[in-house]
Parts: sequence; C-alpha cells; structure tokens
Amino acid sequence: MDKVYASAAEALAGVVKDGQLIAVGGFGLCGIPEALIAALRDTGVKNLTCISNNAGVDGFGLGQLLATRQIRKMIASYVGENKEFERQYLAGELELEFTPQGTLAEKLRAGGAGIPAFYTRTGVGTLVAEGKETREFDGQTYIMERALLPDVSLVKAYAADRTGNLIFRKTARNFNPNVAMAGKVTIVEVEKLLDTGDIDPDQVHLPGIFVHRIVVNANPEKRIEQRTVRTA
Repeated sequence: MDKVYASAAEALAGVVKDGQLIAVGGFGLCGIPEALIAALRDTGVKNLTCISNNAGVDGFGLGQLLATRQIRKMIASYVGENKEFERQYLAGELELEFTPQGTLAEKLRAGGAGIPAFYTRTGVGTLVAEGKETREFDGQTYIMERALLPDVSLVKAYAADRTGNLIFRKTARNFNPNVAMAGKVTIVEVEKLLDTGDIDPDQVHLPGIFVHRIVVNANPEKRIEQRTVRTA
C-alpha cells in the first residue's frame, strides 16, 4: 500500500478535527515535524490537547499553534523557551499537565504496546502524584500512570519507504518512535522517500504497520534552539 501524500495539507485532510488529542514528536526543535505543524496551524482546528516534550519556541514548532490559540491544553515535560506559553498559562488561558520526561515517554510507549497503565516511583510525594492511584510494592510507594492514546500523531523521520518503514537520524529519533506507535492515526514527515524494498530489514527503526500517511519535506528548516558561538 502506497501511503504517500502530495503535501502536508493533504496528509492532514479528513483526519484532524476540533478537540482532538494530538501527539507531536521532537525534543526542543530537534526532530519536530515542521511542515505538518505548519499545516495543522493552517487547518484552523481548535481546542486541541497536545502531547509533546515541549511546546517549541515563539513563532516556530508548536509555538505557532499557541500564537493562533489553537491549543487548549499541553501535556509536556518542559515548557521553557516560549514566552507566549508562559503568558497564556499564567493568565489561566492554557491548561498544563506537567509530566516527568521518562514518564511521558513510557506513557506513549505503553499506549503503543497496548498497555493501559503502569506503576512508577517518579513523582511520589509531589504534585505529579495528586489525584492518582498509588500502590506499595516491596515497601516502596508507586504511582499508577495511564497510557496515552492520541487521536493523531505527527512524527518526523529521516527516511521512509512507500509502505511506511522508517529510519530516524541520530538524536532526531528522540520521542518520535513512541509518538508514532501510540497514535490511532500516525502521519510522518520525511526528508527522503525510498521505494519499498530499498531499506535493509535490519536498518528499519520502526515498521510501517504503525504509519498511516507519509509526506515528504526534503528541505526542512531545522532551526537551532539556542546557538552558542565563540567570540574569538
């Protein structure tokens, strides 16, 4: 089955709707699906709950959707580098569910693996544990965390074949495989499109069974979140 769409807008058509739970891959600005995020902004869908390690920066990544007020709630680990995020949150205009980074990754992985919940010691005795079931194992208290099952997952990979087998590149892999596995519908943005059979099976980082739609963005901007250079 050929899963390739001509543009990011076409890949999102008929899939995204108001009020959905949407997961977005990436870590900071590394490995974010730039074209898909911009196309999501252009659809005008609103009241979204977005799952992502962070919320991009002002004017780029998920920061674009914050600027247009399309995000109602963020489920995230880190929300620095974004003044509009801070403003909306402090003004009570944006809901936030802080989730420890490892817990967030496991909540997505569990969702993709069909595991409804798991126990972790991370967050015990903190705000993270409020309202959650706890249980004792071997004399230690654990929090029960529910898995995440996004309606739509937006993912960045380096390359794909036409059936959706993916190759990620170095640190841009980050949250992307877990986000891809968890989504009810997973849309992937890639830099290179290969013919089916061109990827050695041993080189497949994520099998195509988790991928529903593919769009090619051959020249992503790949902004650097914080550029530091020597003065001399």
